Amino acid sequence: MAVVILFVLVLPFLVEDIAYKYNDFYLREQKKKVLQVIRQNGIDAYLQGEENYGSYTMLKEEYISLEPAGKVMIPDTIATVQRVVEGDTLTYRVLSHVLTDHQRPFMLEVGKKTATISQYNRPLQRVALYVLGGLIIITILIDLIFTRLLLKPLGVIISTRLLNRRFPFREQASPVKTSTTDFKYLDDSLVELMTKINEAFEKEREFTTNASHELMTPVSILQTKMENLLVDLEPYEEPQKKILGMMKTLNRLKKIVHSLLLISRIENDQFPKNDDVSPRLLVASIMEELEHRLEEKQLHFSARLSPEQVLHHLNYDLIFQLVYNLLHNAIKYNRNNGSIIVNDELLPATYRLIITDTGIGIGPQEIDTIFHRFRKVQKGTVEGYGLGLSIARTIAQYHNIQINVEAMEGKGSAFILNFPLN
Repeated sequence: MAVVILFVLVLPFLVEDIAYKYNDFYLREQKKKVLQVIRQNGIDAYLQGEENYGSYTMLKEEYISLEPAGKVMIPDTIATVQRVVEGDTLTYRVLSHVLTDHQRPFMLEVGKKTATISQYNRPLQRVALYVLGGLIIITILIDLIFTRLLLKPLGVIISTRLLNRRFPFREQASPVKTSTTDFKYLDDSLVELMTKINEAFEKEREFTTNASHELMTPVSILQTKMENLLVDLEPYEEPQKKILGMMKTLNRLKKIVHSLLLISRIENDQFPKNDDVSPRLLVASIMEELEHRLEEKQLHFSARLSPEQVLHHLNYDLIFQLVYNLLHNAIKYNRNNGSIIVNDELLPATYRLIITDTGIGIGPQEIDTIFHRFRKVQKGTVEGYGLGLSIARTIAQYHNIQINVEAMEGKGSAFILNFPLN
């Protein structure tokens, strides 16, 4: 831009300079023609018996004159001078040349009016600007093409190493072909980094699996011993109550371990997504398992779901767990004689599943934290430990499902699952 601005500023001066230089060249050519005529026909071809000669074009734009000169020979000169022509004072660009004919010196002048020299300046400037604009556009296009070719390896690195890779990195990507040292170093560094991440992931997965199994073994042993103690202490009511309380705590511990293990497996991408799921059949299957819970609280359930809708590339068991947790909470935190409504909505790129209840609702200060792990909830006689919604969020993130919550404390809540159709 600096070069362009500088060129535009000096363009008028450049064009004027070029115009004057071309005019000087034109005057020299005219002088050569006159001298050639004199050599061929003699100077009388112009003088025709007169002492001097002068000729002007019709508009006085150009003139040629021959007149006696002094004996001093001077070199050719070109200057801008004024001449009086038929009473008008005009400015000319004049070439002066001294020639000799039969020992007589003559002064030859060839002139052109300066006004005619400048009349083409603006058209020339316009043409120069057009050419400059065209060159700028061509240069930008060439730069863009060259830059794309130059940075093509970087684009390949970004697409293959960063954009189109999904953790964990099971496949080993081939090195990017490039002769640029920096790109090659970047590609090798990313491959090395992914390898280290994969190794760390494998160690974490192995630790999680081993830790869960090792933890479940003593829990199962304790559960078995407590069951045996219950049989042995059957006549003693007070010890039995304490053991039952301990078993209840132990069962909760088992559920927490199972939930954490499930979350870890989901986050570590250990579930395939190859299933086709019908939301209507899925909800019907879940409600068969929860039907007794509806009867306990005398809840009214209704589902208005499209029978033709089928969602692809999902893991059925995980989606079952996701919707199950939301419906279970809708029952758990509902009022007696309340209602649960499940309906759907088809958008251009999204399938929306909406679960609405008439329960105790969620306060505005709690909506942002309901998906946090181990968030203990105490609503009247209902208590929760914050893993159900955490599992639901993990499953949703694994399938790129967006969960929105609309709730008001004391008036119920609505959980909206947005399934991407692409």
